[in-house]
Amino acid sequence: MSRYFDQLETRSSDQRAEDIAVALPAQIARAKVLSGYAATFANVDPSTIKSIDDLATLPVLRKSDLVAAQQKQRPLGGFNARAAQEFEHLFQSPGPIYEPGGIGDDWWRMGRFLHACGIGKGDVVQNCFGYHLTPAGMIFENGARAVGAAVVPAGTGQTELQVEAAAALGSTAYAGTPDYLKVILDKADQLGVSLQFKKAAVGGGALFPSLRAYYEDRGIACLQSYATADLGNIAYESDAKEGMIIDEHVIVEIVTPGTGIPVAPGQVGEVVVTTLNPDYPLIRFATGDLSAVMPGESPCGRTNTRIKGWMGRADQTTKIKGMFVRPEQVAALVARHDDVSKARVVASREGESDVMTVRLETEASDDACYADSVVGLLKLKGRIEIVAPGSLPNDGIVIEDQRKYD
Repeated sequence: MSRYFDQLETRSSDQRAEDIAVALPAQIARAKVLSGYAATFANVDPSTIKSIDDLATLPVLRKSDLVAAQQKQRPLGGFNARAAQEFEHLFQSPGPIYEPGGIGDDWWRMGRFLHACGIGKGDVVQNCFGYHLTPAGMIFENGARAVGAAVVPAGTGQTELQVEAAAALGSTAYAGTPDYLKVILDKADQLGVSLQFKKAAVGGGALFPSLRAYYEDRGIACLQSYATADLGNIAYESDAKEGMIIDEHVIVEIVTPGTGIPVAPGQVGEVVVTTLNPDYPLIRFATGDLSAVMPGESPCGRTNTRIKGWMGRADQTTKIKGMFVRPEQVAALVARHDDVSKARVVASREGESDVMTVRLETEASDDACYADSVVGLLKLKGRIEIVAPGSLPNDGIVIEDQRKYD
């Protein structure tokens, strides 16, 4: 297997800038004729947008903007360069928000990451990302197809069946959230089943150092990617494990949260991404995630800019067990129950797993009556704690992340 996915990964900075100077104006021109950009790009001359610095003159596009546009123009809000019915897949993510997907030519650009993980022909990938409505399962399957690996479309849950399938099919690589591989391994140990996992490509949550070390002790090389349902792959680790290398078909800016103004090199800010995907040209799309640019190049030989990886959220939206929980979902939980005056979601860790605790201010004593609402609105099971009215801090925080990332 070649060390690099393609020659783009080792371009000089000058060559990359020259290539961007051609690709970026073309992408802006594609976007300008779409109804989603009609108002904001009316006076934009695409030929003047040739670099990351030029992008800073354009407005930031936020997920809330997509949601609002999709409510007016279904299903994709006018940001799609192909008709919705021409895409191979259409997805629904929490919000709800809808995303298109393709199956050809490494459409999500996940093949680059899987190649960096050493996954390719001869591997059997147990894909434990979800296949139901949301795109993660298909994103990783598309990447596996790009590198020639076979895929077990395992999805989430049913851990004992996961163990049985991995053993019977000889799965050599895992794709899924960082935590769930340990759940599978623990179940295999309990059942006395030997598995052949040697590689793991994880995403959808933070890979904590202790968990990576656990996998390495078991002979499993584990690397992580940074991707979103809207954008596909944004950045990924290589075997150097020094930051995350930006994908070759996106442009990443780090900006002051809420402003779109670039921060100084090395400062923490919000990740804003421009994708060069001609089918779905998202320009200066604000992810809500925090990160920072790292100096220098990766020791692995890939020359693109590196970021430090996920460093938290610019807002209170928090990813727990691979799913985003948003402040508006917590507000909807309070609104559903007249006896609840305030709620606070706390994300924590126990062992190597995420835990969600929902604290409710109410005079009620039976937490079971809120269980269905928590699952229905937050899309996750969690612990429910009843607390006295007035006891939650008056600090404006509705989602508190107590997990440590270093």
